[in-house]
Amino acid sequence: MTAQATSLGTVRRLPRTLALRLGVPVVAVVLWQLAARAHGSVFFPTPARIVEHGYHLWFSGPAGRAFLTDAAVCDLLPSLGRVLAGFALAAVLGIVLGLALGRSRTVYALCDPVLQFARAVPPPALVPVFVVVFDLGTPMQLASIVFGAIWPVLINTAEGVRGIDPLRLDVAATVRMRPAERIVLLYLPAALPRIFAGLRLSLSLSLILMVFSELLPGTADGIGFQLTDAQTRSDLLTVWAVMVLLGTLGHLFNSVLLTVERMALGRHRAAHRS
Repeated sequence: MTAQATSLGTVRRLPRTLALRLGVPVVAVVLWQLAARAHGSVFFPTPARIVEHGYHLWFSGPAGRAFLTDAAVCDLLPSLGRVLAGFALAAVLGIVLGLALGRSRTVYALCDPVLQFARAVPPPALVPVFVVVFDLGTPMQLASIVFGAIWPVLINTAEGVRGIDPLRLDVAATVRMRPAERIVLLYLPAALPRIFAGLRLSLSLSLILMVFSELLPGTADGIGFQLTDAQTRSDLLTVWAVMVLLGTLGHLFNSVLLTVERMALGRHRAAHRS
């Protein structure tokens, strides 16, 4: 099959793919809209009112500031910075430590009980420790995010490295492949599918932990702070808008990561076949 025929088939399948992906969300929103209008409760506003309120709250600013309002600059951008920074730190540390542990079965066996104990401790339970060590503020929030989000990446990376075919390790030893070459050419490509599985879970945890860290007393900004403030003032529209925003951000982050995963694994498989 030629590349032109493949592209034509992809274009023809596009409407059906979009219908399948958007059909259920569209139907759910329509049912929500109809049910909320019929019920008429102030506690369950319609999706149209929530979206309109969220637009005026965050995205109706001047064009020179990318249409962001003061509320978006003060609360939305700091939260995005925290979740992305925490996820990046957890990803880098998790991959590096996972590669180091997975290369040695003895080291992994010795460290596994400690890893299983640490990953079982809920990050909220360590908040008092983080507050004492880092004080309230962004460092404490980043520490909470990194501690909770690192384990899926670390353990999946280590398991991916441990799952390498022993024959490939024997070949690497025969050709006297250096440690750095083994990491780049052998360990990382073999563990890549498991690494991305851990990254997807870590990204979801990062978003959850970001919100939790901003719900704590003493927090001065962020989406979690805005949610707490809206609940205190019984501003139900803002509460719903924040929840919709968090769901949208989670879906957007996951879609971007899935796209990166498909590109990376596609290139890896192409290089492996060649």
